[in-house]
This record gives sequence, structure tokens and C-alpha cells, in this order.
Amino acid sequence: MSAQDWIRNTRGEWYVLAQGLLVLFVLLAPAIDGRSPDSTATTTIVGGILCVIGLALAAFGARSLGTGVSPFPRPKDDTHLVETGVYAIVRHPIYTGLTLFSLGYGLIWTSMVALVATAALFVLLDMKSRREERWLQEKFDGYGRYQARVRRLIPFVY
Repeated sequence: MSAQDWIRNTRGEWYVLAQGLLVLFVLLAPAIDGRSPDSTATTTIVGGILCVIGLALAAFGARSLGTGVSPFPRPKDDTHLVETGVYAIVRHPIYTGLTLFSLGYGLIWTSMVALVATAALFVLLDMKSRREERWLQEKFDGYGRYQARVRRLIPFVY
């Protein structure tokens, strides 16, 4: 992979860079807005549950992809379409998991900055997933049928 590939965004490199920056912003948000973990027991418990669910969803999604997992939205040449496991519930479980973890983290720290960054991350991941799906439609004949059955980022909703 050359520097020109990054500049031309041939695999969706700019999405990955923006995603990394937003995740870093979420993680640093408590320091930015001066928060300490002084949230109520409810927000701490709910936030912790969301973090665990998010990490589990992302981990199961990555495991299901096996060697096909990549931070880039363009699918690898040697990959296959996965429609089972967590992919039967949501088309982009890694993105959903990352968003849930970020939301939970923001709740634990009661950080408005983290919650706003999480909203921005969700918008970016939605954009990234749309680009990824155009590439997946080109690569897999059955992707349109899969899209009709399974929601993009929020199971049974969106």
C-alpha cells in the first residue's frame, strides 16, 4: 500500500482516519470537559452494560469475519459474505458495537463531550457503512437480499 493509495482513498482510508480521531476524542473527552467518574449508580450501571454489550458485539462481528476483518470499508479480495451470527441481527455489528461502547463510556463519565463525539461517530460510521455497502453490492450478488432482511446499524430499527 502506497501513500498515493491513502491520498486517493482507494480503500476508504479517510473514513478510518476520521473514525480513529473520533474514538480518541471520545476516550479523551472526560479530560477535555473536566469530568471525573462521579455519575449516579444508574448511569454507571447502564453505561457499563452498554460498554460490555458494545465490546461483545464488535468482538463477535470481528470473529465472524475471520481473516476478512479490516478497518477499511472496501472488502478484501479473498473475503466472503457473512450473514450468520451477529450479522443476522445487524449488517455492521462492529460499528454498532463501537457506538454502544462510546455511548456507555460517555454515560459512565457523564461527559457531554463524549456523548456529542459519540453522536458524531455514529454519523461517520453510517456514512462509512453506506460506502462499504456500495462496494459489497459490487462484490456479492446476494448482498441486496441481505440488505432487505437485516438492518444496517440498529437491530430491527435502522
